[in-house]
Amino acid sequence: MPQNNETLRVIACGSPSADQSALTSRLFPNTRFLTLEESPVDRLGRDILAAAIASDLALVFVSARDGLHVSLKLLIRIIALAGIRHLVLVTDAIETDEHTKDELGKTLREFCIDFSFDTLEVIASQSQEMRDAASSSLDARLTQLKSAIESQSIEREGALRMPVHSAQSHSAGSTSVIGTIAAGSIKAGDELRLLPSGKTAAAKAVCLDGTEVEVAHLGQTVHVSLNDGLDANRGDIIVAADCPPEVADQFEAQLLWLSGNPMTPGRQYLLELAGQEVQATITEIKYQEDIDTGAHLAAKTLAPNTIATVNLSCSEPIVFEPFEQNRTLGAFYLTDKTSSELVGSGVIDFALRRASNIHWQALELNKEARAGHKQQSPSCIWFTGLSGSGKSTIANLLEKKLHAQGKHTYLLDGDNVRHGLNRDLGFTEADRVENIRRVSEVAKLMVDAGLIVLVSFISPFKAERQMAREMFETGEFIEVFVDTPIEECERRDVKGLYAKARKGELKNFTGIDSPYEAPEAPEVHVLNAQKSLDECVEEIVAKLS
Repeated sequence: MPQNNETLRVIACGSPSADQSALTSRLFPNTRFLTLEESPVDRLGRDILAAAIASDLALVFVSARDGLHVSLKLLIRIIALAGIRHLVLVTDAIETDEHTKDELGKTLREFCIDFSFDTLEVIASQSQEMRDAASSSLDARLTQLKSAIESQSIEREGALRMPVHSAQSHSAGSTSVIGTIAAGSIKAGDELRLLPSGKTAAAKAVCLDGTEVEVAHLGQTVHVSLNDGLDANRGDIIVAADCPPEVADQFEAQLLWLSGNPMTPGRQYLLELAGQEVQATITEIKYQEDIDTGAHLAAKTLAPNTIATVNLSCSEPIVFEPFEQNRTLGAFYLTDKTSSELVGSGVIDFALRRASNIHWQALELNKEARAGHKQQSPSCIWFTGLSGSGKSTIANLLEKKLHAQGKHTYLLDGDNVRHGLNRDLGFTEADRVENIRRVSEVAKLMVDAGLIVLVSFISPFKAERQMAREMFETGEFIEVFVDTPIEECERRDVKGLYAKARKGELKNFTGIDSPYEAPEAPEVHVLNAQKSLDECVEEIVAKLS
């Protein structure tokens, strides 16, 4: 809620008339207008959720004759997801159409019964009244609602939470930071803690718009001078020293999926929360919400414009608070690592208990010691290519050559791993993603053991190969693209898999009805159809030396 003489923050969705827009702007100067297309999240979903998270009141302008259609239901669910407690639907019902207005109001209240809105209103806006906005029923009712909502806006300040936008270290050893207060207040002399480092300092001075102030409050962007030099950076969070928020790396969250590409559990995305950026994976879809009824539906992937409750795992701990407690520290955005497309947005419900109960066990023997005992540099040689391209044959010959040189190796082959570790996985996109995630983790452990591990998997998707690469240190991951034309792969196919796939008897077959995304810059590009097997192996050996 607004504090310190701020006006109500409002999101206005739909297609208001010129009179309605003028009235809304006059009553609520801090309004963001969003015009809806055929579906409210086809192109504007990300804007709607982002604007709604920053708003206190939602005004939705609809046609009463259209009723509570699917797009409107989805919009209301997004508004509820964003934590807005006050919802007003303004209809264009004509003066003689009271029955239509009443029916819409009844249907709306029944639909919203589980959302617990503090304010839920349906107001009929009649065109003849809008000619004199000052005396219209819409003007009068919105004015009443504004007063009622503002009277409820006394909010507990809580402990200080301030994401750092920028920081500067000074020659005298002091540090100054700029940030927007997401909770609480700050004044000179306050003891502060910088997260995630945990280091403490005191506020020396607080400035607002270049002027030193006694105290700054929620929503204000301030310049704070600290009396002790700290290595602060964008994405750090300044908090009250005696009341820090939680830090965790696994969460239950509510997610709005925006991308035209389905969301697949196990795939890595970039997560941004209050300036913090980490890699994140949706590890489980607990359920998807039915737009009409809110029923919990089972789902393995998420289509565009769907809301689901998911488990989320981050590559490292982040500072957060549940969204219900703090919108800034509880709202996140997901970006595709390859295309930089914003693919999803959501809110954190709580940290998973296992996030605080599981800790990395420090071991005395490390990778360097194990590799030194074997007198070799550990690495992961990752073979990718179509089925029948010759990956496993070349990998097998390479391992024999390395073994003859006294190297300590192990070959992880796609078919062999599916007989054991990954026997529960099929060949859908979600299963393929999980297949690569598991084998990447195994390969990482083997490299940590000091081995040279050869991985031979189709691994058709760039995102998963990039995920595997990022698990290893620079120079440890060597991608070998066994580039064989699909016609040659089919000619070699003694099992007849391509023939079955072409007949539709074998679904999700890479190169036929499931895509293969060829590497753009592999360390080794093997043109298997143009060279002998020995020449292919020597090409890889040359890269290793």
